[in-house]
Amino acid sequence: MDQAEQLRNIIKSQSRQRKVARVITVTSGKGGVGKSSISVNLAIQMSKLGKKVIILDADFGLANVEVMLGIRPRYNLADLLFKGKDIKDIITEGPKGIGFISGGSGIQELNHVSREQIIDLTHKLDEIDSITDVIIIDTGAGINDIVLEFVIASTETLLVTTPEPTSLTDSYALLKILDRKPEFSTTNSTIKMIVNRVESPAEGKELFNKFNVVVNTFLNNKIEYLGSIPQDSNVPKAIIQQKPYSILYPNSQSTKAIINLTNILCENTQEVQKRKGISQLFSNLIHSRR
Repeated sequence: MDQAEQLRNIIKSQSRQRKVARVITVTSGKGGVGKSSISVNLAIQMSKLGKKVIILDADFGLANVEVMLGIRPRYNLADLLFKGKDIKDIITEGPKGIGFISGGSGIQELNHVSREQIIDLTHKLDEIDSITDVIIIDTGAGINDIVLEFVIASTETLLVTTPEPTSLTDSYALLKILDRKPEFSTTNSTIKMIVNRVESPAEGKELFNKFNVVVNTFLNNKIEYLGSIPQDSNVPKAIIQQKPYSILYPNSQSTKAIINLTNILCENTQEVQKRKGISQLFSNLIHSRR
């Protein structure tokens, strides 16, 4: 029995009655499309709706969420895995009560966890599920193995794109690679598209419709349309100030759009039956590397 199988068996034995958080992975085909900003502001708005939310920054290279929140965590996921830290040690408090976990190098080092570390990790990740309602995973930008692993392991993914041809091309490339992965299941996973920096809601919807025709023609993947966010000069201003735009500019068009997307996500109960929590997601990640 390999380590991934051990972890899955442990999780199954512990998950009969336990609470599991909703895990939402936010990704993109390329960098610079506003993925991290959307992750942060979705978390803020979900928190305002009474949800307990934690962001996991899975981009071990750039740590964009740290920059946007103006927060430098003392510990990260690697400290949880290899240095004996507890969950409470690696969760940093952010604005509006959201929590934040830096992935650091921990995600890369999942390859090297021992059986004892797997058991310890399971117990600790169960604790995250028990104390939060939603975990938003902000993946790295672009198409690489770690990004693909998170999308494959997730039951719910938000794919962020823009009207730029390069962004659309890279979004399609990501879906095409997923389509060729036998471990990716459209039955167990949903992918919803967000079109960022549009001139109007109609532009976002039209762009998705055209994109979806291509996807339906050439791929087995199925994607849904979540909505759009307008081009807004307040967004880069907020990033410079290292504050979420939905806090700094509560009446801006971008904030109104992110509130609308949040409401749609929180009203959607279809994913409830698919939820497996953060423990199962990391079990799937370890399995994909074995």
